[in-house]
Amino acid sequence: MKFLKPYIRKYWKLFGIAVFFLMIEALCDLLQPTIMAKIIDDGVANSEMNVVLRLGSLMLMITLFGALTASLRSVISSRVSQRFGAELRADLFRKIQGLSFENMDQFDRASLVTRLTNDVTQVQNFVNGLMRIFVKAPLVCIGSLIMAVRLNMQLSVVLIVVVPLVAVFILLNMKIGFPFFVKVQQALDKVNGVMREYLSGVRVVKAFNRFDVEVDKFEQANQGLQSRSTTAMRVMSVFSPQIVLTVNLGIIAVLWIGGLRVDQGQMQVGHIIAFINYMTQILFSLMMISMIFNMFVRAKASAERIGEVFSTWNAMTWDSKVEGQADQRGRIDFDEVTFAYEGTSGDPVLKQISFSCAPGQMIGIIGSTGSGKSSLVHLIPRFYDTTSGTVSVNGVDVRQMDPQKLRETIAIVPQRTVLFSGSVIENIQYGKENATQEEIEAAARIAEAHDFIAESPEGYHSRIGQGGVNFSGGQKQRLSIARALVRKPDILILDDCTSAVDVATESRIKAGLKQYAAGLTCLLIAQRITSVMDADRIIVLEDGVIVGQGTHHELMADCTVYQEIFQSQLGKEMNHYAAK
Repeated sequence: MKFLKPYIRKYWKLFGIAVFFLMIEALCDLLQPTIMAKIIDDGVANSEMNVVLRLGSLMLMITLFGALTASLRSVISSRVSQRFGAELRADLFRKIQGLSFENMDQFDRASLVTRLTNDVTQVQNFVNGLMRIFVKAPLVCIGSLIMAVRLNMQLSVVLIVVVPLVAVFILLNMKIGFPFFVKVQQALDKVNGVMREYLSGVRVVKAFNRFDVEVDKFEQANQGLQSRSTTAMRVMSVFSPQIVLTVNLGIIAVLWIGGLRVDQGQMQVGHIIAFINYMTQILFSLMMISMIFNMFVRAKASAERIGEVFSTWNAMTWDSKVEGQADQRGRIDFDEVTFAYEGTSGDPVLKQISFSCAPGQMIGIIGSTGSGKSSLVHLIPRFYDTTSGTVSVNGVDVRQMDPQKLRETIAIVPQRTVLFSGSVIENIQYGKENATQEEIEAAARIAEAHDFIAESPEGYHSRIGQGGVNFSGGQKQRLSIARALVRKPDILILDDCTSAVDVATESRIKAGLKQYAAGLTCLLIAQRITSVMDADRIIVLEDGVIVGQGTHHELMADCTVYQEIFQSQLGKEMNHYAAK
């Protein structure tokens, strides 16, 4: 719960003011039964109308004053809880953004969405309740006990039995209920996960007409949530009737004992009525306290889940003063690099990788699926840290550089094209926020995207649907390339980002790159051998190991894996061309 300390320091004054008004409101409620007893015993019993009017006016004034403080408390509590919820949600989002990929892999994506939305709402509602009924209920309960004891000691014997019994029920309620609500939040994670998976793959579902399968998956997750929620609520609901029964039995005892005392002339009727009112307030307060503990159990479960994210320690450290060497801009060095994803078993995905890339070179990386190509380039912007060995950019170990400064010099076009909702120009400016129209158009021309953008009715202000649904795969890839080029980075990483582009267009893009960014270091990952044939150097990966380095002609002469890729893609009839 340490993550709550900054918010406590910030809002404790307003919280205290709200509780102060709440105490006044509770005090006003506590005075009512005592005044009512005096009206009955002193006014009604003695037929003195002036006493009834005077005390009745006092009750009305106290009620109005209590209503005013309740209104002020309500305004303050709503303001504080909404601000707290908004700041907690924003801070949690920033924390998630600051996590490394290694940390992110510890959490399910759907679970992070639930923590950011439902869990924060649970904690926010509890904080709001603390400044409303949650604090008032214990105050009224304790106050009613004190007022009842002061009113009549003989009837207070009933409270000595009732209150401890109710306290036991509440403690059992809290202890038994907490594990159930943790399971409810986990079930909600599964529902969000199924829904998220369906929405991301809705086109595949429709293409294969697999609606029934998805409905069954969602129904299973939904039924799981329903089952766990029902179980939790059943467990919690067992205690409320017991509390009501206990307090009502206490009221019956008060009426029985009080009736005997009135008959004997040892007690006044007004005292019995006031005592019953206090018993009713105690009943209401105890019911509220029971509900408070129910909400506390849910809020505690949510707070612990939020705390797990805040307490996640980012293992990446760096020296903010270390920067890359100016004369080495664009240089990349891998020195005996081995890498394995944390939490996975088996062999590392990269083993003893060593190579250097001089500024301005174009390096092609090719290999079969699962050979470690994407994992290799993810080490350059320090998405992950190496298990052993060193990756250096601009002559400096990336583990010593500030990741933000490091990534400002690198642009990546990922294997899975990602476009954001908005306009075309906004998506390209994602690479450089202050890019001018001329820079945007220049980058789009190199990426062969300018023509199809210009042909659309709204040009660069054309809207992009969620995930770029209104663009083809090749168009989305070219927009992603333009987004990377507009940054004018020292290092450009193209992670198999031209797979949906025809060979002629790909050739024009690579030709434009050479003119657009002289001195730009480019790493080109590709499945097609034609994409890397004209690279300055080609690295061939197989099972996480470099099995060949060199130009196309050198690899055709001495790299069996490269030869196999060439023959599988271009055919044996091209062998005579490769030998030239």
